[in-house]
Amino acid sequence: MLTLTMNDTVIEQFLTHQRVELNRSALTVDSYRNDLEQFVQHLAGRDGLDWASVTVNDVRAWLVERSSQGDSARTLRRKVQSLRAMYKWLMRRGESEQNPAADIELARLPKRLPHLLRPQNLDGLLDKEVDVTDFEQVRNHVMLLMFYTTGIRRAELMGLQDAWVDTSALQLRVHGKRDKDRIVPFGPELAQWIARYRQVRATTVGKTDLFFVRPDGKPLYPALVYRVVHCALQCVGGGDQLSPHVLRHSFASAMLNDGADLASVKELLGHESLAATQVYTHITLSELKTHYKLAHPRALKKGG
Repeated sequence: MLTLTMNDTVIEQFLTHQRVELNRSALTVDSYRNDLEQFVQHLAGRDGLDWASVTVNDVRAWLVERSSQGDSARTLRRKVQSLRAMYKWLMRRGESEQNPAADIELARLPKRLPHLLRPQNLDGLLDKEVDVTDFEQVRNHVMLLMFYTTGIRRAELMGLQDAWVDTSALQLRVHGKRDKDRIVPFGPELAQWIARYRQVRATTVGKTDLFFVRPDGKPLYPALVYRVVHCALQCVGGGDQLSPHVLRHSFASAMLNDGADLASVKELLGHESLAATQVYTHITLSELKTHYKLAHPRALKKGG
């Protein structure tokens, strides 16, 4: 009997399967772990309960409890998906005959377009004067420019190896989600700033395998990257939504607005499918409608 306990070896085996065989990211595996252990805790105290005897009502009661404690619709969706994945794995192993999460209707999410910044808003920031002898000023400027001109993710930027940044070929090798690498091109402007950064980095830090580092040579950490971007973008407006991901969204929107095809932007962003990239077409359509209303003399005329 697969008894539900907080130290359930079944959960560990499932997580190993996700991490080793399916190449799930550490973040995804941690989310699965938290959700499954939380579900087990919800059912604690029920004698003789095992994974195979969990019912749809058990799952629903757990979701009601989590909702009453303030979990968002997005979080509840993820929890259902964690249970579904667990039970699909159990069923393949012959350790459960049914998936009690399969028929749970996923919570609806509000449709939100990614927050982004217009090129004209970013020009002033990226064209500002930088002290090329100051390590942190140069590094931070290269970070901002790289985010906006390549669209890479924060974790990808933090993990960049120096050998992966090729200024002669004007391209980066990016290690993305699910251990997949991709090549991302960049322009001469970024290449020039990379050369300046490498020069001041050699003086300040010395030899390093990582491309971006702190003055003591240690790796960057997520909160530091967020703080650099957030502080820099405060001067261009946009409220509190000023994260590295905003620059990624801005990159994608700028590419599509200037004529890049959807498939190319998908490859540059490292998306698994076109569906993830198509959200940016909604942004460009929204912009077109706004410009039409502002520009056409009869766009706002009401019918008689």
